[in-house]
Amino acid sequence: MEETLETIRARHQEEQRKLQARIAQKKKSATKKTRRGVNDECERLQRELDERQKAEIAAFLGEPLDDTADRLEVLNLDDDTTQEPNGTVEEKAKAEPAAKQNTTSQSQPPNGTMPPRQRKPNRHKARLARREAERAAQAAAAAEEAANQADHRGNEKELMEAAFKRHGLKEIEINPDGHCLYSAIACQLDELGLGLRPNPERFPVSSTTASRIDTVASPLHDGYRAVRAVTADFIQQHADEFAPFMEEPLEEYVRKVRLTGEWGGQLELQAIARAYGVDINVLQGDGRIEKIEAGDADVDERPQIWLAYYRHTYGLGEHYNALTKR
Repeated sequence: MEETLETIRARHQEEQRKLQARIAQKKKSATKKTRRGVNDECERLQRELDERQKAEIAAFLGEPLDDTADRLEVLNLDDDTTQEPNGTVEEKAKAEPAAKQNTTSQSQPPNGTMPPRQRKPNRHKARLARREAERAAQAAAAAEEAANQADHRGNEKELMEAAFKRHGLKEIEINPDGHCLYSAIACQLDELGLGLRPNPERFPVSSTTASRIDTVASPLHDGYRAVRAVTADFIQQHADEFAPFMEEPLEEYVRKVRLTGEWGGQLELQAIARAYGVDINVLQGDGRIEKIEAGDADVDERPQIWLAYYRHTYGLGEHYNALTKR
């Protein structure tokens, strides 16, 4: 479909919005050593986008680039029509000729000569200029805010590495996707020799879940499928304990846990700890440790699983990695 000036302008606004988000992410991820280069790159990206968009408008209008701003007035961004007086269509039609006649008689000078026409201010051009200035101001403010943001990613990574040394832990990278929590648990269960199937005396799984566990090829690569199924079974069989904390029906929640890439969180950690009879230690980005216990009396005998929980380091957001003792 051939683009109109309005669709081109809308596309340009969307491109500007995406670029500002990209610039903010780049500056957020920059370090002290790379910040100057990142700022130069962001300025170049903004300049190239502005020049390309101006060129596209000029090409559409078929005029030189310098005249593009003057021709943008053809795009009516606002409704400039004034409110018509109340009345029917017939009344307006009758009143219109009379109004025109009165206007003509009042504007016609006695000697019959027409006065020179006064040039009206170009409201479209003024409005476009004002909006362009507002857009530039917003872009500058966003860029400044991104430049002043703390380096959360670098700070989090430094704190994590210090905590690993303090607790004698080694990190195992997990694929950063919606399965990361379950993949990290599967990796740890395999590392500790516990297996992906819970002790049936502790928690018997359904036949469907048992079949899913049996088809896992590698705990590290697709073990999340088994852990998801066990988690879904436990939540479903203990609905009275979990349902009050859900914002959607239990069946829909359990379906997402079992069959989709939905992120796991606190409820899922509780179900995993109790189903497998393990304590889960979640090392936070600020160095704190959150402990999720299985709830048994024999605290000293329970296996310990360690996870690293990130908020800023990974591009997709929250992420879990597995941790093992050195």
